[in-house]
Amino acid sequence: MNVLLGEGWMPPLVAAVAAVLVAVAGAVLTTIDPWYRALRVPAWKPPDWAFGPVWTVIFSLTATSAVLAWNGDADSGSRAAVLAAFALNGVLNIAWSLLFFRMRRPDWALVEIVFLWLSIVLLIGVAGRVSTTAGLLNLPYLAWVSVAGFLNFRIVRLNPRLREA
Repeated sequence: MNVLLGEGWMPPLVAAVAAVLVAVAGAVLTTIDPWYRALRVPAWKPPDWAFGPVWTVIFSLTATSAVLAWNGDADSGSRAAVLAAFALNGVLNIAWSLLFFRMRRPDWALVEIVFLWLSIVLLIGVAGRVSTTAGLLNLPYLAWVSVAGFLNFRIVRLNPRLREA
């Protein structure tokens, strides 16, 4: 039984379920509706269809990173730090979709994405302390959120009336 709770199948299962839950929550909160379609966006914005595949890869890499970090450190305190960092990141990931799409506040989402970005840096550090590979697996996530942050910034700048709402 101890094998199941340690380096057995339980960490990958938990990581996969957590990644799916964060992805589903974000997808449910993301509405491509007339409000979104009316936003002015920069010409370089990726097409809407690209976001799903990119997020699928990112969530897969992040879940793999979590498993490597969990299995790479038997210390319960370190494992708690890994769990807390990934949980915080998941909450912040969902919160961005809530702020941007459901609350229709790209300006608030722009502030929140700074915290999301910092939580990814934390993931890289916490996971990388245990496994260089686990840390590096989060670099595409950091890159994508960097692009998303700049896109969010441009949307706020191109749509000044949104700040008046």
